[in-house]
Amino acid sequence: MSARYFYGWNVVGATFLMALFSFGLGFYGLTVYVAALQQLHGWSASAVSAPVTVYYIAGALLTASVGDLYARFGPRAVVVGGGVAMAAGVATLGVVTQPWQLYPVFLVMSVGWGSMSGAAINIILAPWWERRRGLAVSLAFNGATLGGVIVTPALIPLVGAVGFTRALVLAALVALLAFAAAAGLMRRGPETLGLGPDGDPPPSAQAPPSTGERSWRGAALRTWRFWSVSAPFALALAAQVGVLTHLIALVSPALGAGSAARAVGTTTTAAVIGRLVTGVVVDRLSPRRVATATLVVQITGVALLAWAPSAMGVYAGCALFGLGVGNLTTLPSLILAVEWPRERFGALVGLVVAINQFTFAFGPSLVGILRDWAGTYRPSLGACATLQAVAATMILFGPGYSSPNTRAAFR
Repeated sequence: MSARYFYGWNVVGATFLMALFSFGLGFYGLTVYVAALQQLHGWSASAVSAPVTVYYIAGALLTASVGDLYARFGPRAVVVGGGVAMAAGVATLGVVTQPWQLYPVFLVMSVGWGSMSGAAINIILAPWWERRRGLAVSLAFNGATLGGVIVTPALIPLVGAVGFTRALVLAALVALLAFAAAAGLMRRGPETLGLGPDGDPPPSAQAPPSTGERSWRGAALRTWRFWSVSAPFALALAAQVGVLTHLIALVSPALGAGSAARAVGTTTTAAVIGRLVTGVVVDRLSPRRVATATLVVQITGVALLAWAPSAMGVYAGCALFGLGVGNLTTLPSLILAVEWPRERFGALVGLVVAINQFTFAFGPSLVGILRDWAGTYRPSLGACATLQAVAATMILFGPGYSSPNTRAAFR
């Protein structure tokens, strides 16, 4: 049985494809939309950033219950529905003429983002993997990172060639086809094939059904163990998303508009490298220490972006910042998998990602408001570096690995 090809790798590939376009258009692509809308309409950074905050908040509210949606309807139905919503929102962004119109458009997009973002990747893969979960999740999340390497940089010349409106319609159509293909490969879990996680024989006895879900979730929310995962990653991601959303506008003065795409490509290529390296070693190391080291590297990159006047300094800052971009979305789930019972994973990862998204929703607005106030991005970047320093400290001093007896208390 172990020598046979395991269908779980097909699910990893499908999730990779889903993430390629959900993150390429729904996460990294925001920096293109923000810069293009400012340039086309002359809108301020804060006017364009505020709808992005609403987008992330709405996505967070959906993410909090996305585990229930996947359990009830299965990954195929949820991914198809989310894909239609995201494609419709992206296509409609190209025809807005007033800032207020961005709010309903981003709300439609948020349905796709909430149902196909980081929590969804973890929930889809969780039934299929246990021993090799770190590798499987990292490979799937590389689709998310490659969305920034391939999809987002491709949008910039496409906008220049055919215009903002047509470029977004074309991108939406391609994404819709990709989401449909990914959904076609997905299954609920290995038990549908008579297998257990990792392709092993099915377990001889099923875990007893969960009881008192509201009670144990409330108990988790009252522990430092839970908040030592959720709170620091929420702060770190608020800083990261704020920088990413404004990245093109941020680097254009030093590099010129023509080189901004290369800066985005440098950031996301580094993210792929960082995530691959982490995926190989994280199952043998403490994910908390890996997270702290990641943030230290990223803080160095933010400092270079703020204070390096040369093009080389900007590219170096983008590379160091990028090394942590993918890991900050992967590592919370890996910490949860180590420190909490397996049967609670789907609900807890949805809760953590929802809290993180709700918090990092304010990152773009924070950066935009500070930019409009100061006339430069330097104070914004300083604030982001400070948030990440606080996050690194909180993660490092978390409780770490829990014993089976401790985890059993939350069953």
